[in-house]
Amino acid sequence: MQKLFVFMIDALCASDIEQMKELNYFNEVISKGSYVASLEPVYPALTYCCHTSILTGKYIDGHGIINNEDQKRGCKQSKVWFGLKKDVKAPTLLDLAREHGLTTASICWPVSAGADYTYNWPMIVPYGYHGYDPLQYLDKGNATQNLLDKYYWKYGRFQKGNDCSLDLLTMAISPDLIRDFGQPDVMLVKMCDLDTMRHTYGVYSEEAKEQLRKHNEEFGVLLESIKRYGDYDNTNFVIMGDHGQTDIECVLNINTLLEKAGFIRKNDKGEIVDLDCFGHSTCLTCNIELKNPEDKEMEKKVRDYLESLKDDPDIQLDYVYDKKEMEEIYHAEGPYDFIIESKRDISFSDDTNCPDIFSYKIPGSHKCGAATHGSSPSRKETTLFIASGPSVKQGVVLPVRSMVDEATTMARMIGFEMNDTDGKVMEEILK
Repeated sequence: MQKLFVFMIDALCASDIEQMKELNYFNEVISKGSYVASLEPVYPALTYCCHTSILTGKYIDGHGIINNEDQKRGCKQSKVWFGLKKDVKAPTLLDLAREHGLTTASICWPVSAGADYTYNWPMIVPYGYHGYDPLQYLDKGNATQNLLDKYYWKYGRFQKGNDCSLDLLTMAISPDLIRDFGQPDVMLVKMCDLDTMRHTYGVYSEEAKEQLRKHNEEFGVLLESIKRYGDYDNTNFVIMGDHGQTDIECVLNINTLLEKAGFIRKNDKGEIVDLDCFGHSTCLTCNIELKNPEDKEMEKKVRDYLESLKDDPDIQLDYVYDKKEMEEIYHAEGPYDFIIESKRDISFSDDTNCPDIFSYKIPGSHKCGAATHGSSPSRKETTLFIASGPSVKQGVVLPVRSMVDEATTMARMIGFEMNDTDGKVMEEILK
């Protein structure tokens, strides 16, 4: 029986393919297989949206993970991120694999807590948590007990303290799982640090190139683990990214802009006392929420103002789409009323305490770093899908495909169909 092993590199860019061809373990897959030169992410190109589309084959209006943050109406920032698998409104590749009697494993994949997988260590510990009790987020069924019993006592330390590291955790658990439990039929492994390097230093920085070399070495460990303890010859290997990144010129403080235009009103202490709308950053794009979406007069006033920003030489909005247009163009939905994006490489901040409309980049920030993502699919840097194995042809390069095509293609690799999706099988690369 054929197996599937997926190595996800957060923020892998389409342009990385040339460096990857020069790295031995990555090239072991590239040279024997095929790849998509430009794999376009879904809108918005945020980690949690994309990871969920990759596994369901659906756009965000079909799976319900509309952002990294679990946004609700109320015109305020959300501090809660999606994490629970029950919030995903469509079956995943791993759900269907289990229905077909296959064993499944997911290590540090977003929005997977509580999933009915054979082995699961989810990405559920809150973003920015540096405490010493990550188990409070992993237990009660969020992670599978088999992995907690086997590994938390010695590897839980990688999720503790100021120097916690998901990648160290992932690379401790994953090879041990393959050795101790046997290679699962379907296994997902997610790496985070390339995304961090690009947020901190930029897309094409030497630090990002060095991190890709490190990911090559990590992938090599997992390849060797499968050669030693698994079924290498019958495994289909996939290396993929979730989105690209874009180097940022500057940061636009959207709520400061709306305040100066009169749509947000504060008291003498700088506290918001009333508003007509609020901006929610999705990094390279921004969602605008109306306080009262039934107020058509205010809806027109806000839209007219946003449309005027297309002619602003500093802001240069590319588009202003309402809810109907969002659905028709990007299959997008959510508790907001407009989406906007600049022609410039501007990142949006939804901070409500910035005195100036524009501010400097904050290296390392996922919203306002040296580089970021969250755009429409048409930005310069898309991502990659690379595959090799017994189900994959050798030497085919597809110029462009959509992220929603990945789940259906991977399902076909291991012998079943995913029919209720927005994607299509990449027949050209399969035997």
